[in-house]
Amino acid sequence: MEKDEILDHLKTPKLDKELFGKADETRKRYCGNEVYIRGIIEFSSYCCRNCLYCGLRRENKKLRRYRMRPEGIVELCKKIIDIGVNTIVLQSGDDFYYTQEMVSSIIEAIKDEGNAAITLSLGERPVEDYSKWKEAGADRYLLKHETANPRLYEKIHPGQRFKKRIDLLLALRDMGYQIGAGNIVGLPGQTFEDMANDILLLRELDVDMAGIGPFIPQKDTPLGKFPGGDLNLTLRVLALTRILTKNAHLPATTALATLDPESGQRMGLKAGANVIMPDFTPNGYREKYVIYDKKVRVTLERAEEVILRAGREISKRRGDSLKCTRHQRASVYI
Repeated sequence: MEKDEILDHLKTPKLDKELFGKADETRKRYCGNEVYIRGIIEFSSYCCRNCLYCGLRRENKKLRRYRMRPEGIVELCKKIIDIGVNTIVLQSGDDFYYTQEMVSSIIEAIKDEGNAAITLSLGERPVEDYSKWKEAGADRYLLKHETANPRLYEKIHPGQRFKKRIDLLLALRDMGYQIGAGNIVGLPGQTFEDMANDILLLRELDVDMAGIGPFIPQKDTPLGKFPGGDLNLTLRVLALTRILTKNAHLPATTALATLDPESGQRMGLKAGANVIMPDFTPNGYREKYVIYDKKVRVTLERAEEVILRAGREISKRRGDSLKCTRHQRASVYI
């Protein structure tokens, strides 16, 4: 599938049934029927960046900020592993309070609890930090590109450069990380061609995973008064990404659940997704991690219910990358 055909599908809702069916078939062929659980901890709402769409942006003075203590993060990870969740996602704003050494010690302590996979989503850091965290035992790194349009990227990310983001993803891959990128669908100023280029970029990067979700405005940001993204258009982007990337891990995102609490994630699973990421951020912190408004909480119980309602299997495995040839990994995963 090349760009013209991608654009036809993006612009033509009447093709959705055919498209979603093909995506689901592709998912089944390349990824099987399992849905992997990733337990996410949002451990800091501080951020040094000023992205126009994100409630964590540095200039949002209305947000109540928090930081979890390293020992609290590790203790929570132990509890998550004990209930059978074998991937931990550590996510925060770009918060340099957590030094390279602090994050390394957290990773090492989690790894002492067993062989759970660790995904980091800590934003742009010095390459040396990424290298040290890989040595400490981190397995994956999620660094969404958000939009493949360099001009739009640099407009909504003041002071940041699109090329640097891509260079960091390539550096992470060269270090042996399983890499994740991903994009926002429905950003103000975004075109269908931009969305097609997002999908093509994910194929070009040969990502191990990709997070794709709709734009949902946050009222205290410069983009807070713009309309949110469209559910069906987001599902089309997800389905096309599945068809083009074949065996990348694609989550049915929490943002889909926020747009449609009843069916959003189940529809994502039917359109090619094979991952759900329940939120384990503790009460008292979770409500302060406001990337966008009215965020629905996806618990482990809710995630498992969605998976079963979609006619899929709940996996207790780590769900490592299916691109083991490129990474020269062992062919047997836990």
